[in-house]
Amino acid sequence: MKRLYDAVQRFCARHPRFGIPNLMLYIVAGNAIVYFLMMFTRTTDASALSFLALDTGAVLKGELWRLATYVFVPTNTRIFWLMISLYFYYWIGTTLERQWGTAKFTLYYISGVLLTAAGVLVASLISGVSYTVAGSYYVNLSMFFAFAFLFPNTQVLLFFFIPIRMKWLAYLDAALFAVDVVRSLLIGNLGGALLPIIALLNFAVFIWPEVHYMANRAAYRHSAQTVQFKKAAQHQQRQAQQQGYHHKCAVCGRTDTDYPDLQFRYCSKCAGYHCFCQDHIFNHVHFTE
Repeated sequence: MKRLYDAVQRFCARHPRFGIPNLMLYIVAGNAIVYFLMMFTRTTDASALSFLALDTGAVLKGELWRLATYVFVPTNTRIFWLMISLYFYYWIGTTLERQWGTAKFTLYYISGVLLTAAGVLVASLISGVSYTVAGSYYVNLSMFFAFAFLFPNTQVLLFFFIPIRMKWLAYLDAALFAVDVVRSLLIGNLGGALLPIIALLNFAVFIWPEVHYMANRAAYRHSAQTVQFKKAAQHQQRQAQQQGYHHKCAVCGRTDTDYPDLQFRYCSKCAGYHCFCQDHIFNHVHFTE
């Protein structure tokens, strides 16, 4: 994962002008246009525009445009919910673009589109049944997970009146995602289980550094050195409240209360946490116990 992420970072650094600025605006506009075409043809499903859907059999026959056009098929046929959905994912997408930059966000979205297509192809080959995907469900889900991971405490209104943080919605979606995968495995549908996993691999690649950072941060918080430092800091705070000073030199005994202009430092080479004034921080015998 780290090598793939590093490759993405190098590509974005070398090609800062790569990508489509405000990509989500074009995605939303495409969905709106397709929706109104569906209404114009007086149909409430995608049958009249089936040439846009990602159909494995059609792709293998040379209809390669389907690898990209399936994301323009609306996932909802009711205009109110469609507008809410498009606005929500437009907000998420533009926020990610501002956070990552146009190049990285474009790569993320395109990789999601192509990985979904790859997942459909793998699922079709394994199961022997031609899978068809219409709509950007998995691409949107990968964007949602990325947003929730980067901005977990952002609050939205569930059903327009229940305030809830994005991380809790992500946990719920992740649980439902896992249930679908396990259910597919239990009924022997290996292709159906692999499709969503492959489709969301871009999330694993692009979020890798944040996961690595959080793991290291958790390990650091629970390390013996950190715990010992916190205990020493708490002890010093209690002692300062009792004795009337915060810092006291372990050599000369001067305190920050008696000498407010004096600077005090802790020695990293001494065993434990011992404070020294500016005259003795580099001129003292290191404590070994």
